[in-house]
Amino acid sequence: MTCDSLFNKSRAVSRRSVLAALAGSASYACAQSFLPGIPNVGFKSDTDPSRTECGIGALMPWADGLYAITYNSSGIGGRASGAKSGSGLGLYRIDDTLKPTLLDVHNGVFANRFIHHHSNQCIIGPYIVDAEGKWRRIEGLLGHRLTATMPHLTDPANRIYFQTMEGLFFEMDVSDLKPRLLFNITADMGIKQQPHFKGGYTAQGRVVVTNNGFFSYGETDAGLFEWDGGKTWRRISDKPHMDVAARNNMDSVLFASGWDERSVLFDALVDGQWQHYRLPKASHAFEQAWQTEWMRIREIETEHYMMDIQGMFYELQPVAFEGRIWGVKPVCQHLRTIPDYCSFRGMLAVGGNENTPNEDNNAVLGQPQSGIWFGKSDDLWSWGRPQGWGGPWRNDPVTAGVPSDPFLFTDFQRKMLHLVADKSAEVEIQVDFLGNGTWEKYQTVRLNAGEYHPVFFEDAFSAQWVRLLPSASCKMTAEFMFT
Repeated sequence: MTCDSLFNKSRAVSRRSVLAALAGSASYACAQSFLPGIPNVGFKSDTDPSRTECGIGALMPWADGLYAITYNSSGIGGRASGAKSGSGLGLYRIDDTLKPTLLDVHNGVFANRFIHHHSNQCIIGPYIVDAEGKWRRIEGLLGHRLTATMPHLTDPANRIYFQTMEGLFFEMDVSDLKPRLLFNITADMGIKQQPHFKGGYTAQGRVVVTNNGFFSYGETDAGLFEWDGGKTWRRISDKPHMDVAARNNMDSVLFASGWDERSVLFDALVDGQWQHYRLPKASHAFEQAWQTEWMRIREIETEHYMMDIQGMFYELQPVAFEGRIWGVKPVCQHLRTIPDYCSFRGMLAVGGNENTPNEDNNAVLGQPQSGIWFGKSDDLWSWGRPQGWGGPWRNDPVTAGVPSDPFLFTDFQRKMLHLVADKSAEVEIQVDFLGNGTWEKYQTVRLNAGEYHPVFFEDAFSAQWVRLLPSASCKMTAEFMFT
């Protein structure tokens, strides 16, 4: 049966009927491209007294299969801490018929994936897999919660970096598989709240890592950090950040995602300089650190990035033009928890974390389990029309003549702005419709002390970015609503 005939058949019968008829056949994956939305591959952990999670921490196409690793909710330090952490977690390989095979049980927390092209090996969790699919455990990392693997700054052909959720930073030679601790970033940067390090990558002569330890509004003990190979790390931001991604060509632009109480934080490293932007949130259901799991930036089509953050997917352009990033575009809003996603056999594979009792803190959930959604990248545009809210200021002190961070202002149908200040002031609304940092005056709004002022934008009006310029120093709130 050809793919075209499958597509025609799918119009007349149910999705499940077609998939059931083709289960185990070579046509199964072909059918998936026309019949998206059904979770076909699921994983579970044990139904034992320490039920926690079975999230899909990382996905990687490699060695003629799709490798997946699951994670649980362990205590700080993972299994090494002795905390109850559940059981039944492992490394899986999914074949062309989408049949998963359990390769090894680890019962830990792992969400890192990386291809070391010099040695032609895949690193996923505490495992290293060669091009024939032969895997080995990295024994020295089994007791750590691994969140990122990165290229080495000075010896990329032989060594790599690992980061743990607790902020430990290791290097390892891919031949001896013996990790060596370089830094405790949590201690070195004076982080006092519970760390929750997530993404990390290497580009433009530096390593950049994120900590999303965000447990209440106003926290300034999380961060975005960079290291150039010297003795110390540098803090770029003290707000929660989630993931980092970059190519090693095409200008090597590095992206970082995060958020605070105001909006999504979006940072880009271009030619060695950081640029800071803000994006709307599509949901407040991701505000606490434990709710993040894991909101990634991934290249799902060739030289084409997608970013998932706060319930919204965005399309990203990996090349900078005129010294600026172009093409940030909202794609859809969603309610899924998506620890990782990638392309596999022409399909988009989206990992999940669907059923998490967390030691029965939620008594209406049972056995921990999650699935992988298979579809195609264009399906994302049908998930939910982009909507969101957020702004540059939330009862914040602003300085006369100092503009706000640029806020995304494109591809939302209806737009409005809520403004209020504790002192009388004017606010000039400026737009950058070219996306290259050229700002034009759109409108000046006069605010009376303590009075609320709404601003409505015409439906047809749009620009790449918008920012606000106050005429007086005061305390101000500015919140955009996009519906």
